[in-house]
Amino acid sequence: MKLYHLSHIDLDGYGCQMITREYYKNINFYNSNYGNEITQKIEQIFHDIKIDNQEKNIILITDLNLSLEQAGFLDDKVRNEDKNIELILLDHHKTGIACANKFDWYFLDETRCATKITYDYFSKKFTKNEKLSKFTNITNAIDIWLSKDKYFELGKVCLKLVSDAKEVNRVMFAKENNEYIFSMLENSYEYYDQTKANIALDNALHKLKKKFFKGFSVDDTLDNLVSKYIVTLLTNKKEQMSIDYNGAKGILTYSISNVSVIGNDFLVKNPDFDFFLNINGRRNISLRGNGKVDVSVIAGELGGGGGHANASGGIIKSFKDSFLYDNIKKQVEDAIKKVRK
Repeated sequence: MKLYHLSHIDLDGYGCQMITREYYKNINFYNSNYGNEITQKIEQIFHDIKIDNQEKNIILITDLNLSLEQAGFLDDKVRNEDKNIELILLDHHKTGIACANKFDWYFLDETRCATKITYDYFSKKFTKNEKLSKFTNITNAIDIWLSKDKYFELGKVCLKLVSDAKEVNRVMFAKENNEYIFSMLENSYEYYDQTKANIALDNALHKLKKKFFKGFSVDDTLDNLVSKYIVTLLTNKKEQMSIDYNGAKGILTYSISNVSVIGNDFLVKNPDFDFFLNINGRRNISLRGNGKVDVSVIAGELGGGGGHANASGGIIKSFKDSFLYDNIKKQVEDAIKKVRK
């Protein structure tokens, strides 16, 4: 049996996944914001179900309010699939009431956050867990804004912990992004019982980030540790992320922060690559070179921009933001083909 768990991208969304990872070992995690990303992630789940070919499958969606169209699409997919699939949705957003009234797998409770709904559901099915129970109450206090609750201020820090954990891009490195956030949340447990726990945890956030990235390198500044980690991930996937521009070999990344440091570190570690190209959701491209190719020429031709021989930028006007790396890469390669005709 395998669990496919799709959840939101905030504390409550990842909190739901903190619950299921305690009760299930065979899990694929997916995270989504609202809109079309939900539909893309649902399609990805069904693609993975076919590949995994398990006898029994559970699709769990938490902390996401599906539209009637999305819920109908999901219901049809399950009914038409030849695999054994159990479908569960646990949510607390009032705007999902039409879906809850129509589909028996759509559970809605406005009085609890999704993490608490998920914990109550699985702790009754399996067993209670003291650590998870306290984490759940902290998440519940902040997510449904119980400002008088004793855990409210600590919940604010946990909320920040997740919202500031942007070092690992979730589009390119979904699994690693989950591991990073789970590690941060799990390591926050030790502060829950301290005096003025909210202040103690707030003071420790930088330390918790370094603790995760130091696991892959010797101690250094946080920026350098993150760069080494991301460069390692990119190096491991460099061939599938490679692009060609007029015979020059580059790597395409999406919404990488600190492009100058990571781009240059990648090119130093991978001398077989000639340039580093990053694109973000606003269509902006940033290029870095290592002296083998003038990236200002690429920026000018591809993005109507320019800059320096080893550092330039521009905009690919035809680019439409996506939540799947393969789709992002295809758009950039199509744009390259267009300008290189």
